[in-house]
Amino acid sequence: MSLAKNNKIVSTDELSKLKDKSLFCSKAFVNGKWVDAASGKTFKVSDPATLEDFGSVADMDASDTRKAIDAACKAFQTWKDTITKERAQVLRKWYNLIIDNKDDLARILTLEGGKAYAEAVAEIEYGASFIEWFAEEAKRTYGDFVPSPIKNSRFIVWKQPIGVAGIVTPYNFPNAMITRKVGAALAAGCTVVVRPAHETPYSALALCELAQRAGIPPGVINVVSCSSEHTSEVGGELTQNPTIRKVSFTGSTSVGKMLMEQASSTMKKVSFELGGNAPFIVFDDADLQTAAEQLIECKFRHSGQTCVCANRVYVHETVYDEFVDKFVPLVKQKLHIGHGLDEGTTFGPIITERGLEKLEDHLKRSKEAGAKVIFGGKRPSLKVTGQFFEPTVLVDVSYDIPMSCEETFSPLCPIYKFSDTQEMLKKANDVTVGLAGYFFSRDIGRIFQVAEALEVGLVGINTGDIDSEIIPFGGVKESGVGREGSRYGIDEYLNLKTVKIDF
Repeated sequence: MSLAKNNKIVSTDELSKLKDKSLFCSKAFVNGKWVDAASGKTFKVSDPATLEDFGSVADMDASDTRKAIDAACKAFQTWKDTITKERAQVLRKWYNLIIDNKDDLARILTLEGGKAYAEAVAEIEYGASFIEWFAEEAKRTYGDFVPSPIKNSRFIVWKQPIGVAGIVTPYNFPNAMITRKVGAALAAGCTVVVRPAHETPYSALALCELAQRAGIPPGVINVVSCSSEHTSEVGGELTQNPTIRKVSFTGSTSVGKMLMEQASSTMKKVSFELGGNAPFIVFDDADLQTAAEQLIECKFRHSGQTCVCANRVYVHETVYDEFVDKFVPLVKQKLHIGHGLDEGTTFGPIITERGLEKLEDHLKRSKEAGAKVIFGGKRPSLKVTGQFFEPTVLVDVSYDIPMSCEETFSPLCPIYKFSDTQEMLKKANDVTVGLAGYFFSRDIGRIFQVAEALEVGLVGINTGDIDSEIIPFGGVKESGVGREGSRYGIDEYLNLKTVKIDF
């Protein structure tokens, strides 16, 4: 680990480097127009790497949200009847515009989310892939002609758009979580009202500007930005307003449970991608160099702030020391702390203060339980005042620590030692969530056995990278319901209607 080149402070002058400054939008987007909150209120957005405010955004409330819902409802009447080929064409234009403007979108994302610039570009490309994918899937929402058991009857199953969807997205992937949801909704014929995280509203608003240029009609996409003060009431409007027929949320399990309870008041369809606590298992026959390299990517991407990050690393006792000896030098070599727009940065700040506080609490309690920090373990000495924390590796880890059962969402990497596979798998599964899991082995029998045994929705075998628009993304247990991406993702925004015809 090292400091990025020059360890300089990157100021908000970086906004002047945008090629297209009209992508930096500070108003909400409702019915195809840029609007202020009815109250006239705004809220500030800060750079987590410097804690410097660099913009203010319209602070919408429940009444503003109702206007957006009404606009989406009106637009739905036309959009649902737009032929699928036309929906596909406009989505494809949106995709092309996102790719054409990916550098500016990545710069905006880095400023508000702290992500290293190269990683931000990767998110923009990843996010755009969902728009491209669902542009193609829009034309493939096939129904069924069911063979009839009755001589003079025929049965047809249609797929129809569910209606207006409320979309609530997190701060860690402010571009991709919107495109993954909105791409599927629009392809299905739904309209949307999006509430982005208050930490990262600018990425959502920039997408609206490009959607408008692509020719997506007014009211089809609406974004209601809001501060933490209004987050609860805006979310409540999206979950309880009867005009909203579907809610999609990515975030913590605790908030997901609250939103699901609210949505039940009108029996809305829901798809929730919630918390994770991913095990990362290294067996004695694994390629240790590959496993160590993949753990760097899997654990420390976005400074550990992803729901599919490795949270608990289990290494077989016979290769434990060798694996640690390979892993720690890679941490030193590949992770360079700094502002995301500084040359050479690969490791940015913790986005929120509460996230940093949770990190430090988890570390303190782990050390009290006997864990040893062999790398990192503190806030680095930087010429900035941002929310940075070193990538941290812990060994001799007890199972009696918070990270054994709680998602840490930070760059803390606890490495557990195991000897018995069945006992280890029991511990790996002994959590309330089940989003992702990873393991490394070259034994084909073990590969199938462990893949089947892990109680998760996504399994990576000999890889720490499972993200793709072509696969269904989602978890089991308290990691949520429904799937996003892939050919299954569009079904979350469609209703099945059965038609019987007698003659």
